[in-house]
Amino acid sequence: MHKTLVIALFPNVDLLDVTGPAEVFSLLARERAVESRHIVRLAAPSADPVVTAAGVTVVPDCTFAELDGTPIDTLVVPGAVNLDAAGHAIADVDPAVVAWIRRLARDTRRVTSVCVGAHVLAAAGLLEGRRVTTHWLTAEQLAREYPNVDVDPDPIFIRDGDVWTGAGVTACLDLSLALVAEEYGDDIALRIARQMVMYLKRPGGQSQFSVPLEPISASRRIDDLRRFVHEHATGPIDIADLARRAHVSERQLARIFKTELNTTPAAYIEAARVEIARNRLESTDDTLGRVARLSGFGSSDTLVRAFRRRLNTTPTDYRSRFRKD
Repeated sequence: MHKTLVIALFPNVDLLDVTGPAEVFSLLARERAVESRHIVRLAAPSADPVVTAAGVTVVPDCTFAELDGTPIDTLVVPGAVNLDAAGHAIADVDPAVVAWIRRLARDTRRVTSVCVGAHVLAAAGLLEGRRVTTHWLTAEQLAREYPNVDVDPDPIFIRDGDVWTGAGVTACLDLSLALVAEEYGDDIALRIARQMVMYLKRPGGQSQFSVPLEPISASRRIDDLRRFVHEHATGPIDIADLARRAHVSERQLARIFKTELNTTPAAYIEAARVEIARNRLESTDDTLGRVARLSGFGSSDTLVRAFRRRLNTTPTDYRSRFRKD
């Protein structure tokens, strides 16, 4: 018996948010070891062609109204982004689409959003009390507009019960592979990833960010400290020494890090070391003990605890998924 996977389609929607999940599930048909039970349908407010944010026009398979009352296995809600007067990215939410998503969700086994589609689910009342993620550019907006939603801007996707939310752009592929894995198993999902020439299948706890890619802060002083941390992360770094370098007290240093980077000096140092360890796990055959020493952790136990805390995985599992052969 076939199951229906519906991808919502509406004007200005991000194209990859639509085509990514559709491609992942379509590739199941090429897997001889499994018979795909999913039929992918693109549903829109009307039968008219839809112009996406990329300027590419997509023709829907059906309208939302035609699906009303139809059992849906998986509902995928992509997003759309506009710019405010200051040029900042904001989620574009159509109330008419929200109303239809709310209705369709009643007959859906699992509801998912990709990128800023989480804003649509939130507007439909489907994220109340749940831990969710979205694209980091609009995470603050989501948290501000929906205080009863626990927004975590870091993971690439999160599952909370029967609701899945994903981060931006290519994270839609990771979330889609996770949906496939739940239904058909990890081996099939990994084979789909290989068909797509994705060299990895990332776990949901994987961060959207790399430490060196954080935005430039407003303070030259904090930038100098950050540079020092990244240059010396493999060795011992004393918080008191950092404070002396900045010509402030340790308490003032903590306030500066909180204000500028929304973190603590110790947490920032740990994040820098995790980034070094990640690179070594991906590119070398070093033992965990050696990785720990060369990334500034000192011991493999400390390394493991840091990975669990920051990436929700272990160094061994991380290497098995991300090792560059």
